[in-house]
Amino acid sequence: MAHKVETVIEHRFAEINGVKLHYVIGGEGPTVILLHGFPDFWYTWKEQIPMLIEAGYRVVAPDLRGYNLSSKPEGIDYYSIDTLCADVNGLIEHLGEEHVYLTGHDWGGNISWYFTMMYPHRVRRLAILNMLHPERLQTGLRTLPQLRRSWYMFFFQIPKLPEKALARDNNHMIRTIFKKEPKEPFSDQEVQVYLKAFEQKETLSAAINYYRAMFRRSTETKKAQMRKIEQPVLILFGDLDPHLSKDLADPLPEWVPNTEIHHYDDATHWIQHDKPVEVGQQLIAFFK
Repeated sequence: MAHKVETVIEHRFAEINGVKLHYVIGGEGPTVILLHGFPDFWYTWKEQIPMLIEAGYRVVAPDLRGYNLSSKPEGIDYYSIDTLCADVNGLIEHLGEEHVYLTGHDWGGNISWYFTMMYPHRVRRLAILNMLHPERLQTGLRTLPQLRRSWYMFFFQIPKLPEKALARDNNHMIRTIFKKEPKEPFSDQEVQVYLKAFEQKETLSAAINYYRAMFRRSTETKKAQMRKIEQPVLILFGDLDPHLSKDLADPLPEWVPNTEIHHYDDATHWIQHDKPVEVGQQLIAFFK
């Protein structure tokens, strides 16, 4: 049976910034863009999309470059944060919008932080789910507790080996993530949807290249791109996240002065899955 989300969306493609991006779109009203993380695709927002549409928004959830039905250019340079942010800007232009409500989870959250710093005129309000502000992440990667949680980022720097590890036994590692990490394991049906999104072997390389590109940027470049975010920011954080320390979830007021943060001690990294209705309601209340 089709999930409810499929009854309220259309699937479309856009030629943007040298790639073809697939996205789903539904509803009418001010535009909300939802950016997924790793290893994910637009479908991660399946519970929130119908709620936002019902609340009076036009909702757009792309597959980021490299994922699912979007183009998968070969090479690490195609996945730099500047390029990923330019994709989002191109998508907003393609949609005929001046500015949007932006939401991101995990890598989508990282892109959303940088996008708001680089294209502030494009963002009305920013919502972040289980992703640290870039300054907090850099600080965290200099501490042992966060380094232990981020071991996979360093593993991903090795050529070819991470792809082989993730693809082994019919993407066993991806299956394990969705079965073991969330509070409520993903259903077998949902896991199959994810495995289909990762059936092209180029997808794994593209997804891992996000991390490789991130590590190629110098500390100076990262510092130079830091800007104060003046827009209101909502942070929803599942404190049971095995990858990101809840102690680093709150951004410094000097960088993000206008923050509303909610910690959930019974949610994991996959907060939109663990708390589907709560996340939808928080987004709707915040955007209103």
